[in-house]
Amino acid sequence: MDFASLHELLRSTYDEMMPLCAQMTGIAKGIAGLGALFYIALRVWASIARAEAIDVFPLLRPFVLGFCIMFFPTVVLGTMNAVLSPVVQGTESMVHQQETNLTELTAKRNRLQEEAYLRNPETAYLVSNEKFDQKIEEMGIIGPEDAVTIAGMYAERAAYQTKQWVMKMVHDLMELLFHAAGLIIDTLRTFMLIVLSILGPIVFGIAVWDGLSGSLTAWFSRYISVYLWLPVSSILTALLTKIQVLMVQKDIEALSDPNYLPDAGTWYYIVFFLIGIVGYFCVPTVAGWIIEAGGGIGSYGRNVNQAAQRGAQGAYTGGKYVAGGAGAAIGNVGGRIKGALLKGK
Repeated sequence: MDFASLHELLRSTYDEMMPLCAQMTGIAKGIAGLGALFYIALRVWASIARAEAIDVFPLLRPFVLGFCIMFFPTVVLGTMNAVLSPVVQGTESMVHQQETNLTELTAKRNRLQEEAYLRNPETAYLVSNEKFDQKIEEMGIIGPEDAVTIAGMYAERAAYQTKQWVMKMVHDLMELLFHAAGLIIDTLRTFMLIVLSILGPIVFGIAVWDGLSGSLTAWFSRYISVYLWLPVSSILTALLTKIQVLMVQKDIEALSDPNYLPDAGTWYYIVFFLIGIVGYFCVPTVAGWIIEAGGGIGSYGRNVNQAAQRGAQGAYTGGKYVAGGAGAAIGNVGGRIKGALLKGK
């Protein structure tokens, strides 16, 4: 099964469904327009009530969000995808490079392994039909003892081939599950990106309202976090492929020894496929470490406001202590002056 074509199909599906977000711009414009009316009116009336000059710069926020809603597919999604797509391409190039090296080294390892079996007369008949027939011809059939020996050779050869077949079947099954786990992650990623893209204009419209501006930061952080699922999974695949490359290189170095007899099993490759399957389910958590969904500017502003409130409270408390100390000092001085005047009488 060609999993690369399935990943390309998911990307083309996202590209075809991304323009559907334009159908939500009409609803988003209505939400943003009503929110902008209250947003601007509240600030203008507050400035008039305080007899202050109207600050125009904060009033531009609804207009900027409205512009983003009008050109959402190109301005917002186009810009974000253009910035993040090089990350995906860079990690995929790492995977392709490691897979190419693994394919070349695996073919070389298999060739050396077969040559190692052919060098040993006791194991040559296990991998070569010609060597098997040649050994039978050399032995000849003289009596029942030779027939038993030949039957044992057939049984040993069948056991070797069965072991190779079982190991290959398990290896192929683990490899299938490994690629299937990666496809599941990519499918969920595509689904979430499509939902975030189609409903993105609604989020921008809601963000115009006071008290709901944090939804805009949460949308950006979640979109980036989900988009990074694919680069993180590609890095995991490149890591596991690199480990397999190192193991194959170690096998090739061992097979270079004429006295080395290779093992027919490849269980350690299967173990790394199991590790990769488990690792794929950790991809969303790792991507969340890169950018925290729901954090960012909203939390920063909240922390700044809390720090300012604590500073103001501290300044007020310190002012009370200073005023109390000053009052005590003035009272002390006044008491001394009054006592001196009384003594003068």
